[in-house]
Amino acid sequence: MKRGKKYLEAAKAVDRTVLYETEEAVALAKKVAVAKFDETIEVHIRTGCDGRHAEQQVRGAVVLPHGTGKTVRVLVFAKGPKLDEAQAAGADFVGGEELITKIQKDNWFEFDVVVATPDMMGVVGRLGRVLGPKGLMPNPKAGTVTMDVTKAINDIKAGKIEYRLDKSNIIHVPIGKASFTNEQLADNFQTLMDAINKAKPSGVKGQYIKSVTLAPSMGPGIKVSTVKATQ
Repeated sequence: MKRGKKYLEAAKAVDRTVLYETEEAVALAKKVAVAKFDETIEVHIRTGCDGRHAEQQVRGAVVLPHGTGKTVRVLVFAKGPKLDEAQAAGADFVGGEELITKIQKDNWFEFDVVVATPDMMGVVGRLGRVLGPKGLMPNPKAGTVTMDVTKAINDIKAGKIEYRLDKSNIIHVPIGKASFTNEQLADNFQTLMDAINKAKPSGVKGQYIKSVTLAPSMGPGIKVSTVKATQ
């Protein structure tokens, strides 16, 4: 993969043989975020899980104390009084069958998170094939299938993020923007790591967290020492 001049220049600041402490890694990630926009700082966690086995799946959600810096558009599938509750709580889109049709026929995806009340899941299930691959399918473990739509919306708007294993058993999560302070990014990072450590599946044999890398969306990866992060 051919890298641009800016990336190659930024990469010189990172020693790939070093495992940086959280504070150093965060400062370095901000330094190498040299794109013309406010880059997202992402965490990539390589695990020792085998996601093909149900008892080794890692999936959940956590509210980052300082949010992600991104405005999140929430779509809520509900009916009756829950429709009004979702609107009052600040959902961007609220509805039922008509939104299913809009997604299926118009290929409409102007939302970032989907919340559904349990009584709507029979209907929402029809969207499994389109929402599933995009990671948008509501899920009770992530708190997005719930009758408490107000709490779900408030948490999401406050900076709740979902984490899950990808096909390579790696977790990819945003923890903020390059414009955040070092302290905000370090707080968000530690909150995420605490949640992932608590979510360790009982079926994992050997090392659970193999490596942690911090990277701006357009910049080089920085390896983080997991000693403190996983205590």
